[in-house]
Amino acid sequence: MITKKGTVIKKSGQKTIKVEVREYRQHPKYKKLFPVSRKFLAHDEKEQANEGDTVTIQQCVPHSKLKTWDLVSVDETSK
Repeated sequence: MITKKGTVIKKSGQKTIKVEVREYRQHPKYKKLFPVSRKFLAHDEKEQANEGDTVTIQQCVPHSKLKTWDLVSVDETSK
């Protein structure tokens, strides 16, 4: 299974969080690293994540049209 680490940027509705995953990619010609961010909707069954938390998400079977990730763990909590 594919897992990713990211930051919760929004709690939208019940049991749904929006996670931003930031990674660095290398330009094919110039070999310079540049940041790329993607946003994923994840299912939070126990509603334990809050905005600003660092979380780990895992790909799963679809819960809805856009929600295909599950919350695995909350790694760091925000203040």
